[in-house]
Amino acid sequence: MESRIEQACERHHKGYNCAQAVVCAYADLFGVDEDTAYRMSESFGFGMGSQEVCGALTGALMVLGLKNSGGMEQPGATKAATYRHARVLTEKFREATGALLCREIKTQPPLCSCDRCVECGARLVEEEILYKV
Repeated sequence: MESRIEQACERHHKGYNCAQAVVCAYADLFGVDEDTAYRMSESFGFGMGSQEVCGALTGALMVLGLKNSGGMEQPGATKAATYRHARVLTEKFREATGALLCREIKTQPPLCSCDRCVECGARLVEEEILYKV
């Protein structure tokens, strides 16, 4: 059985953007169907369509919200902890890829491939979200 990290990479190879690949590999764990996850994360690929924050990191942060948020039953109660954890994930992503912004990652020569970014985003979900939050 392949890992969810491998599933995220496979999705990316099938045409999912970086955010979709990461979110869709984990959405079912939080009661979100893949079609909904795919649709909600579509505009976050290619650094939100404008080479800003890498979609793979954005996807991992979406999963963090799914895991950590208290939802509408606890408005505002969990956001400070989620923001703190988001800062940790962001720094770990920067360390692994060399940058946060797609346009910086994709400089010539690239700091990191898109495949590697997806793998890194999924690995952060595995190591920092599923088992730590």
